[in-house]
Amino acid sequence: MKMFFLHLLFLASLLCSSTHQAHLVADFSSSQLFEGTRVTLKCEADDGSEGWTLKRNTTKRMSTCGDGWGKRTNSSCTIEFLFIQDSGLYWCESGSSNSGSSSSSSSSCSIQLSVSGSVILQSPVLPVMEGDDVTLICRARNPTHNLPAAFYKDGSFIGDGSAGSMTLLHVSSSDEGLYKCSISGSGESPSSRVSVKAKPLVSPPSSGAAASASGPLQLTYTVLRHLVVFCPYFISTVIMVLLYQARPFAENNLESSPPTQSEQGTEVKVKVTTNNYVNAETMFQSDCVKIYIS
Repeated sequence: MKMFFLHLLFLASLLCSSTHQAHLVADFSSSQLFEGTRVTLKCEADDGSEGWTLKRNTTKRMSTCGDGWGKRTNSSCTIEFLFIQDSGLYWCESGSSNSGSSSSSSSSCSIQLSVSGSVILQSPVLPVMEGDDVTLICRARNPTHNLPAAFYKDGSFIGDGSAGSMTLLHVSSSDEGLYKCSISGSGESPSSRVSVKAKPLVSPPSSGAAASASGPLQLTYTVLRHLVVFCPYFISTVIMVLLYQARPFAENNLESSPPTQSEQGTEVKVKVTTNNYVNAETMFQSDCVKIYIS
């Protein structure tokens, strides 16, 4: 029995550790930013725990916020001035902040950040929901107003945008891929991945929810029903108890004054006439009394 509880405790600890997760929160919505932009990324744990750090993997190396880049404040990391070499994959990780290995650590989902000095493609940094519309915007640093742009997916041309934008209608998994854009005279943007996640199935409300919604009314009905059923039995029981208690008293009275010989086996009929001409006939027979109303 002791070993059983030890195994159960071990499984519970594994379950708790598996749900120990964090989210990466960023103050930007586009996966591409211009060089010189200031950004802040924060790690937020589901259970409010501390000890999460921001990590990244660039073309140079994998490192932690504060290790040659960024300013760390608790679980936040601020990059005052983005450089092109800051492009890379960013995520949150628990455990040792100086270790390059994450074998004994938990990590969050990651985001891809691309930095450009001339042209950027503003695309969602997070996966989009299947069936939604996604607008891609191509922007140049100079001039700042929108210019006509060409758009590409996985290296293939997919269309022009006269105002520098293109909308993907009702996206599906087939729209996933690497997108980029180019503006004549300004240059080409880096490539960014657009990911599409399946829309969750909407299940009908369960019967349990409906039952809980009508709980108070159902409880009131149940109580009233039991009262209606219980009351007659309760009243009948009280009457029977009272009759049972009164019966010895009546029998004692009868024993103290036994009937005379002339009264035994004699039927006495009494006819009473009132002003309303109601006739009542009473018959005494042994120790039983019956009343007849005619």
